[in-house]
Amino acid sequence: MTTGVRRRMGVEERRQQLIGVALELFSRRSPDEVSIDEIASAAGISRPLVYHYFPGKLSLYEAALQRASDDLAGRFVEPAEGPLGARLLRVMRRFFDFVDDHGPGFAALMRGGPAVGSSTTNALIDAVRQAAYVQILSHLNVEKPTARLELMIRSWISLVESTALLWLDGRRIPRGELELQLVHDFAALAAVSAAHDEQMSEQLRQGLKGEPGDGPFSDLVVRLVALASPPDA
Repeated sequence: MTTGVRRRMGVEERRQQLIGVALELFSRRSPDEVSIDEIASAAGISRPLVYHYFPGKLSLYEAALQRASDDLAGRFVEPAEGPLGARLLRVMRRFFDFVDDHGPGFAALMRGGPAVGSSTTNALIDAVRQAAYVQILSHLNVEKPTARLELMIRSWISLVESTALLWLDGRRIPRGELELQLVHDFAALAAVSAAHDEQMSEQLRQGLKGEPGDGPFSDLVVRLVALASPPDA
């Protein structure tokens, strides 16, 4: 009969394991509700050993947020191929995959969780927003955005965040509908801003070239036309 021997992990391997365990627990409950004892038990080690790798819960939480923020920022990466509307819809689907899988952790990341107000947490959140902003500019093929275009994109990113947080509270709107609505919101915000800025208008014309008749942006136009049409007598 052979006896199983637990393999001894290196320092970095153990740190990464603890971060993964913490993220898994944070994805199911608010980080405020997860104790070091639970993390230790899930990792199969003692509480003192957790403190050997992380000075406290806050440092472990911030390390978990770093991994989560890197993952979330990566959801906005999309090859600059094909119609813009379809690309944004794929981005929203990947974004909501993350939100769906890591609800409490996502809420903690956006709201600060146990580290609310800390410079580390604020920097992580800002990094996700900046990564999203840079990716949207690349989708539009714009290197030097006008002030209105920057304002529009950053406003849309904030809308995406707040919409996701509200959706987590009951998930009362089907996810697919919300993803499409946010792509429509992008188009609507862009149209309103472009109406006040000719340079931005030209940048958007270039970015919207090749939009198909059955894409998300065309779908919005159809819906708006129907909304503006008088009801049948």
